[in-house]
Amino acid sequence: MTRFKTALALAAALLAFPAFAGETLMIQDPYARTMGGVGTSGAVFFTVMNHGAEEDRLIDARSDVAQKVELHTHKDDGNGVMQMLHVPEGFVVPAGGEHALARGGDHVMLMGLTREVADGDVIILTLVFEKAGEVVIEAPVDNARKAGMAMDHSGHQMQHGQTEGSD
Repeated sequence: MTRFKTALALAAALLAFPAFAGETLMIQDPYARTMGGVGTSGAVFFTVMNHGAEEDRLIDARSDVAQKVELHTHKDDGNGVMQMLHVPEGFVVPAGGEHALARGGDHVMLMGLTREVADGDVIILTLVFEKAGEVVIEAPVDNARKAGMAMDHSGHQMQHGQTEGSD
């Protein structure tokens, strides 16, 4: 393994560790996918785990890598066509539960990338929660990652129940 690949594997392993918001929320397995160069779009995915006794809500996200950052979801228009919609009210994270932001579902949308973002780059994202406040996470760009894949703490990928076609 080259030094570069070793450094990338180490960075991925370090980034796979969860981020914490106070003592109640944990952000697990963040990663991003992008469409390419400046002006294009991308998305960030992760799971929010709430170990607290009351629900919280993800209400906003910010990043300097995009002109506009919004919370989005996918919805069937009734004719078999999926539409991406802004969700201004955010996503509830139930007490003692979790909320997954995953491909084909809820996610953080990055619109109008302000710089070139490629595989291996890290996107800094500030998540804003109604009760827990702001949480800063690092999401490595992994355009080759298949839906349902998660990183274990050693930097290896593990399969988690979704099929590749479930974007």
